[in-house]
Amino acid sequence: MSSYAWIVVADSARARIFSVASASAPLKPMEQLVHPEARLHDKDMKSDRPGRAFDSHGDGRHATGTPVSPKEQESIRFAKTIAEHLDQGRINNGFERLALVADPRFLGHIRKSISDEVEKLVTLEIDKDLSKAEDGDIRKHLPDRL
Repeated sequence: MSSYAWIVVADSARARIFSVASASAPLKPMEQLVHPEARLHDKDMKSDRPGRAFDSHGDGRHATGTPVSPKEQESIRFAKTIAEHLDQGRINNGFERLALVADPRFLGHIRKSISDEVEKLVTLEIDKDLSKAEDGDIRKHLPDRL
């Protein structure tokens, strides 16, 4: 059954997904995705050292790749999980429109992770952390008509 729109309100540890039946309908909670690893401290996360490479001339060695903290890596991983869930919703015709609400950094991770098909359905992005807000307060931050 298709909803008019899904609204995803997320941070690096939790994503709440709401649906609305029409452009001005109240939010209806649907489900929640959680990623408890995001709550761990960097020191509590195990990470591999970056790869090593030899210089083409000489005896030099250096690390390869851009360093990403374990916490940031978990955030990226969760954004991909959300993106896969949204793609499945799209495939199942779960929504016609999509709104994404997250702090700017995590919203960027979601943007990079969603498929082109899901991206075409995104009609609203709000770069604000409303992950701990009550359902009614979230609706107040959205336009009257979605």
